[in-house]
Amino acid sequence: MRIRREEGFALVAAILANLILLAVGIIAINISTQDLRLSMKVVGDKKAMSAAEAASHWVVMNLNPDNLGSVVQTNRPLDGLIDGLDSRSRITITQPAPPTVGPLFVKMHGYDMAANQWILLRYDTTITGRNNDYQTSATLDLGLGYGPVDATSY
Repeated sequence: MRIRREEGFALVAAILANLILLAVGIIAINISTQDLRLSMKVVGDKKAMSAAEAASHWVVMNLNPDNLGSVVQTNRPLDGLIDGLDSRSRITITQPAPPTVGPLFVKMHGYDMAANQWILLRYDTTITGRNNDYQTSATLDLGLGYGPVDATSY
């Protein structure tokens, strides 16, 4: 009678099964951490965009055509610009300038009274919002209008 020797087959099968389970575990961990990274990026992008949007509202409220440099900000904390906002977000606002494309002003229909015509002065600026926690940024190219202004002075 002949005895077959199968010593070690069970060990090889167990090692292969463990390798398959290890591969499945690595794939599951990779997918879950990828979802976390993506979620963090989305949150950071929203915070950066929120900072840029808040800065755009501030520019609209503080724009002065006689002193366009008064709204320029460089890497300023958002809460230093507007109280109560995110202190980890920073904004940069370039100096508004007359547009390089299109008219310098727009006529405002409905504001014409007697001999006076009223216009809206146009300016372009760029606002960048950044969030330090997530290392994200959002940039807005913003067109601003200031007025109504009496057209006889322009």
